[in-house]
Amino acid sequence: MTLTHPDAVLTWNEPSPIPLRGTVLLLPGRGESPEIYERFGRRLAADAYRVHVITAPTDWTEAADEQLTTRLDDADPATPRIVVGSDAGAAYASFLAAQHRLPGVSALVLAGLPVTANASTAADWDDELAIRTSCPTHRGRISAAGVRPAELFTELPAAWLDPAAPARIEVPVLGLHGADDAVSPLAAARSWYAAVPRAELVSITGGKHDALNDQTHRTVAATIVLFLERLRLGADLAPIAVAEDLTAGAS
Repeated sequence: MTLTHPDAVLTWNEPSPIPLRGTVLLLPGRGESPEIYERFGRRLAADAYRVHVITAPTDWTEAADEQLTTRLDDADPATPRIVVGSDAGAAYASFLAAQHRLPGVSALVLAGLPVTANASTAADWDDELAIRTSCPTHRGRISAAGVRPAELFTELPAAWLDPAAPARIEVPVLGLHGADDAVSPLAAARSWYAAVPRAELVSITGGKHDALNDQTHRTVAATIVLFLERLRLGADLAPIAVAEDLTAGAS
């Protein structure tokens, strides 16, 4: 299995000549290489968000910190800067935000956030695939080269799972969570997000743990873009698209 060297960063740029709308920095999860986020990176880049996928913090925390700091410093300060995390990457992003170690970041997007010790294990690779995703394309990609088996079930540092952390996060947070996530059950995640001062949690029907790359990846990406577009208008995240009540005033 071939993986990217841990100090590599993959970037997808906004299409020229469309002006940049924001910068997204993605922290992968346990055992993941940046390559498996190509589909995600291309989709957000098409909407003029520059996407950097950096080293998984569980692989090399120091490299992830350095890459994150460098890309944040280099990002356009006139547009939003957003940190996205998946699995352990989400836990680490929330830890950094709670420690106020993400200066200049406008918001967090957390997918498949683990909030407690692992609730699941897998007997073999087929079981792990079933826990990760129901998307055949993603299963093929991570089976070929992109994920190290069994690392999904390794323990995370206790500090990343500090139950006091959510109350200390000051930026807006969007959570995306599979309703059928066996690694991080939705009920536990819901309690975590409820403690964040400004948080929205979107559950994905039938969704597994790899929320950004599951069979519903188009819906998840669209949900993120809608959040980012609201963020561009202000931290109050005022709605742009509002569903009208067609029964109001009906006789």
